Amino acid sequence: MTPFPWDAAMAFGLGVLRLPSRDFWALTPRELASAWGAVMGERIGPLGRSDLTAMMERFPDGR
Repeated sequence: MTPFPWDAAMAFGLGVLRLPSRDFWALTPRELASAWGAVMGERIGPLGRSDLTAMMERFPDGR
């Protein structure tokens, strides 16, 4: 079984969605996946490295 991609989930929830940590941790993985699909317009599923890279390119930190 593949472990849940917490690093990618936190990067998306806290970085892209800019959720306060209390709101992020209140989400279920299914709710987070649904938000991913709505924002990214892609399939709902675990974030792979290529997905995270694409997300980081689409939503840069602006540094």
